[in-house]
Amino acid sequence: MVEERIGSAVRLNQPAGHLEDNESLIEAVIRETREETAWQFQPEALVGIYRWRHAVSQETYVRFCFTGHLGVFLDTPLDPDITRAVWLDTTALTERTAEFRSPLVAQCWQDYLAGKRYPLDLLNE
Repeated sequence: MVEERIGSAVRLNQPAGHLEDNESLIEAVIRETREETAWQFQPEALVGIYRWRHAVSQETYVRFCFTGHLGVFLDTPLDPDITRAVWLDTTALTERTAEFRSPLVAQCWQDYLAGKRYPLDLLNE
């Protein structure tokens, strides 16, 4: 998980971001995880695809949640809005649900715990 500053509040989120020009989803998840946690990440499966519309801003978000394995810690600077990467067990996550950036955080976490996994070749790039 990452703690990120949204305005004056710190919110809890999974590493997330946007696609860069000519970047695949797999390349994006590897890059975003590195930029927001300083860990190498290799996705192994898709947990789910999620859509959520923010009630105030009316913006719609689409999230692809991946699971995989970590490589080495790179000890590189994190994105400016990320205050730190944190490792949390189920108890700690449950205690911090009020800090989740969006309902997508909880849904991804619940689907991961439920064992939902889809092959990466489901993604056509």
